[in-house]
Parts: sequence; C-alpha cells; structure tokens
Amino acid sequence: MPPLNPDDDPDGDPATADQVQAPPYRAEAPIGRGAGRYAPSPTSDLHLGNLRTGLLAWLFARSTDRDFLLRVEDLDQARVAAAPEVALRQLADLAALGLDHDRDIWWQSERNPVYAQAAGRLPTYECFCTRRDIAEASQAPHDDGYRPYPGTCRNLSEDERARRRRERPAALRVRVPSGTVCTVQDRLHGEFSGPVDDFVLRRNDGTWAYNLAVVVDDLASGVDQVIRGDDLLSSAPRQAWLAGQLGGKQPVYAHVPLVVNAEGRRLAKRDGAVTMRELGVDGGRMLGLLGGSLGIAAPGERVSAEVLLRRFDPDALPRTPWVVEPGLLTDRN
Repeated sequence: MPPLNPDDDPDGDPATADQVQAPPYRAEAPIGRGAGRYAPSPTSDLHLGNLRTGLLAWLFARSTDRDFLLRVEDLDQARVAAAPEVALRQLADLAALGLDHDRDIWWQSERNPVYAQAAGRLPTYECFCTRRDIAEASQAPHDDGYRPYPGTCRNLSEDERARRRRERPAALRVRVPSGTVCTVQDRLHGEFSGPVDDFVLRRNDGTWAYNLAVVVDDLASGVDQVIRGDDLLSSAPRQAWLAGQLGGKQPVYAHVPLVVNAEGRRLAKRDGAVTMRELGVDGGRMLGLLGGSLGIAAPGERVSAEVLLRRFDPDALPRTPWVVEPGLLTDRN
C-alpha cells in the first residue's frame, strides 16, 4: 500500500510510557528578538544526520542574532517509552558540541492542554477512517507517496457520526476550504507550493498530531526560523497555513539536505556506528567531521562551534545530501 503523508495517520496505539517530568513552559510568545530551534524526537540517540541538522539550526540562529531553543517532541508516548533517558542523552550530545541554548527546554508531553485550546479555535470534524480507507478512497499518490485526504467523513450526518463512534474512536481533522494551496519561501529551495487538505489534528488514540503541536509551540515560543531536514519540506505548506489560521506568520524556512549512506538511503543504525558514542569521538572531532561536510572545516580538523559560526555562510551550503562512506565511520583518528 503506498504510504500516507507521515503526519496524517489517524490511528495510534494507546500511550504506555510514564508521565515525563519537564521544565515549566510559557504559554505566550516572548517579546523581543526571534528564535530558531532544534526539536528532536527521543526515539533513539542522535546520529550524524540529526547532529548535523542540530548544528545547522544553531548556526542559522546564532548567525542571524536569534535565540536558539530546544524542544523535546515526545508526544507519541507509544513510540518513545524511554523518552526521558533518550532525551537526556540527546541533550548531552548537543552540549558536548557546544550548542548552547536559551530559555527553558519544552517537552511536548507537558503541553496537551495548550494543543487542545488551539484545536478549539479551528473548524474541525471527527474522522473514523483507517489508513486503508484513506488509501483506497483517495486519488493516485503524489511523487512522494502523499495521498490527500478524500473528505470521506467531512459531511457525515449526526446520526452517521453517532453510529461510527460506537464502532471506532474518532480522530480529529481540520476543515480546510477545498482546493487550498499554500506557498512558502525556503532559504535553500526557493518558492515551494503544496496542497493543504483536511489533515489530522488529533489521532484516534488521543495523541495530538505533529502538524498541530509544532505550529502551536513555534508560535508560543516566538520561533520565526525553522531549520530542518528536507524530508519535511512537504509539511511546510500545511504548517504555514495553520500558523495563519492561529494568528501567526510564516517563519523563515531552510530545509537542509539529509545524510545518506553509499546507496543513497537515509543514514540508519544498519550502517554501523552512526552516533557519537558508537564512533567514540568527542565534541571537537565530531564538529570537525560535521563542519567538513558543510565546507567549513578541513579534513581531520578539531574545531569548536564558535569557530564554525565565524566561518558559516548559508549561501555556500551544499545543496546535495552528504554521502557517508563506510570508511568515514570507521576512521576514528
């Protein structure tokens, strides 16, 4: 079955993890300069690709006189059962690289009431479709496998909704005017347009969806610069549209190339040692490796984040994926 948009899954398993104790959060956007952010999901330790994106987010923020914020995207508790431990290791790796941050770290699992409040401001409807229902009813997928929601549950009668509630828990979708297209400006990709369909705001297991949570958190924390992997570029039109519906503005986007293996597939555990711990390198050595991939460090050079910041030029960034050869991962000298 062709994949759905990864942010549009109406299904989910019940949460199983213990409640995470997190720093307090602010519900209002701070007054002052803007901010960039890095927001990993604590599913596993940060690998080379994650660390490179985190470094780029820090470099973009600091080079444009913005605050740099960290956020733990641990909403999907069924997938992040060990979230506190993994998140602490991720934060330790970022600290080892010298990527300092401003303000408190937000944990999304602590912000469910804020997401509910935001969803209450939007036109929504219940959706009882399964992934299979959507795949079978929707039009042919786009090149990236994305299938827009066909609107199956958009105009159900109250009697029909009541009947379906007895059969299956409902997800929550936002009601978007038919034919909506949103255009974003990306620092690396230029103008990018994409359709905005009735996407999921809350899964049928009660978990708030990524598209809602990330927009609400960015608006609340004053984030006006979003640096992330270019695999998320297709999500930008939906999120920019949603930001406008919630009274915000489109952020400055830069979707950066991914890190891939010799076969061109996204770097993963199957490729061997891919994290700082597995590679046995310290922050200076890792920064040299990452900086080399960006053209701002010499081969084998040990550098600091501040040195890379002085050398950073976003206009000179590579526009193609960083191909990590097996020898690179085994050479620890």
